Amino acid sequence: MRFQKLDLNLLVALDALLRERSISRAAENMHLSQSAMSSALARLRAYFEDDLLISVGRKLELTSRAEVLKEAVRDVLMRVDTSIATAPEFDPSESDRKFQLAVSDYTAATLIPHLLALAEKQSRTVRFDLIPVPGRPQRALESGDADLMVISRPYALPDHPTETLYEEELCCMVCNDSSFARSGELTLAQYEAAGHVAVQPPAMDKPTLESWFKARYVQAKHIEVTTFSFVSAPYLVVGTDRIAIMHARLARLVGKGLPVTLFALPAPALVLEQVQQWHRHRTRDPGLVWVRGLLHAAAARMDAAEPDQSLAD
Repeated sequence: MRFQKLDLNLLVALDALLRERSISRAAENMHLSQSAMSSALARLRAYFEDDLLISVGRKLELTSRAEVLKEAVRDVLMRVDTSIATAPEFDPSESDRKFQLAVSDYTAATLIPHLLALAEKQSRTVRFDLIPVPGRPQRALESGDADLMVISRPYALPDHPTETLYEEELCCMVCNDSSFARSGELTLAQYEAAGHVAVQPPAMDKPTLESWFKARYVQAKHIEVTTFSFVSAPYLVVGTDRIAIMHARLARLVGKGLPVTLFALPAPALVLEQVQQWHRHRTRDPGLVWVRGLLHAAAARMDAAEPDQSLAD
């Protein structure tokens, strides 16, 4: 099929080339030979009268024209996928569709088990692929690498829709052998003077929970250990006098099997808003509408299962 003398099949090849910046990787993604992809690139160069990809050292870089085309081509393909390729209806009991959800390990441990339990009641064939929240979430949504993301509001993208799932409080976790647990209190002065365990998810350029809290209260803190995983943080305070700021749900869940004590933050309560986000062109995708509804139901199920457990002051 051609439009304005352009073979529209070449748009898919162009998208792969611009995303991968590599002829071999683009060919692999499209299940083509390298020579076939090279031929496609030659035809694209002739049509656009531009090199599109140029060698810089040992790498291929995009020309200015290619940079302009990159988002436009991805947008066109996303619209085609959502408007034409997506089935008009979705029946989970008959579908074997795989949904790729970008989540943190905190979300995977707390919310996702409820999602899977609810989904299994409607389908044993739908599949879920959990992937880490990427460092460039917009690219993940627009490339289709992620169908949907569950993230904290500060990480949400301004150009795509969001829905609030639930709110999460923050708390402090310390070891039972720490001076704080032995005294039964955690004051702001003690908090400022203590060493801390902070979580910085890989490739994310947004603040850690620790620095997010610090920015709002301008308190000096000493981050002595940084980890990539929310789930690992509780284990890193055991046997030490350090403090970890934790999502309260995860802290209560993981803390059941560890010698740890939870304290309320020694400052006015902070609440994080957890949201789900998807590409704006996929709002009416019936499958994603189903998943989004399940996530709301999963959040309600998670809250209903939460014990009524207050934190130490």
